Amino acid sequence: MVGGSSRDLRARSVLAGEASAAAAEVEAALETPPVRDAAAFFDVDNTMLQGASMFHLARGLYRRKFFTTGEIARKAFAQLRFRLQGETPDSVAKARSSALSFIAGHRVAEVQILVEEIFDELMADRIWPGTRALAQQHLDAGERVWLVTAAPVEVAKLLARRLGLTGALGTVAAERDGIYTGELVGDILHGPAKAEAVRALAAHEGLNLASCAAYSDSVNDLPMLELVGNPCAINPDSRLRRHAEVAGWRIRDYRTGRKAARLGLLTAGASGVTLGAVSAAVAIRGCVRRRVS
Repeated sequence: MVGGSSRDLRARSVLAGEASAAAAEVEAALETPPVRDAAAFFDVDNTMLQGASMFHLARGLYRRKFFTTGEIARKAFAQLRFRLQGETPDSVAKARSSALSFIAGHRVAEVQILVEEIFDELMADRIWPGTRALAQQHLDAGERVWLVTAAPVEVAKLLARRLGLTGALGTVAAERDGIYTGELVGDILHGPAKAEAVRALAAHEGLNLASCAAYSDSVNDLPMLELVGNPCAINPDSRLRRHAEVAGWRIRDYRTGRKAARLGLLTAGASGVTLGAVSAAVAIRGCVRRRVS
């Protein structure tokens, strides 16, 4: 049973990676850069963007009455139970199935417009200047630069477009006739799935992974970081920092102590199978608190 579950998880990770890489094929049509076999891959949350993108997205959607406080409370409770019970095949499956259920029934075009608005309102001024400069260095060297994130691919592509990057890989939501079904294509682009997405894109683009670079703040992204020849820890969590120090990887930290503590709260529970439920609850709790005060 355990072996079957592991094989199933591997299959979903591969499918998620391939789906995300396929979603980036439009970027592949761009003019081939001077450096053909090297690229850089950047995580988003707390690496390129201050805080969790799903926190900001949920906050913006709530302001637009996209969902109710009760709906988020139920999601937050389910995620708390998941945390207390630990990761079992059943709990992971339930968390996965609800990850993007809040967009079920909404038109793709509608959500894309809202993502644009929310980005301008809540995310545009939260880009880490240091990380943005690192990405620009790769572009100036003639390399391509992709974002790789567990956030919805719509958010990732918009961020890449606004930053002038090559493209983005993110969690792909299933749609039918231009309407989101609330289900995922494969799995959340998290952990091993990120590595699968990078591997699939590298094969499609003819990249030499040993010549590529990857940047992340989280130990969850070790599969992606270890896949390339030039990994770098950006604003790293304690476990990734220890790993990077032992491995001799580059480390860049653009946070102040106070800001780091605040961002740690915003990003806790916002990655992997929790994809935004806890972040949304935090956002709503903040909105309610301000309304009362």
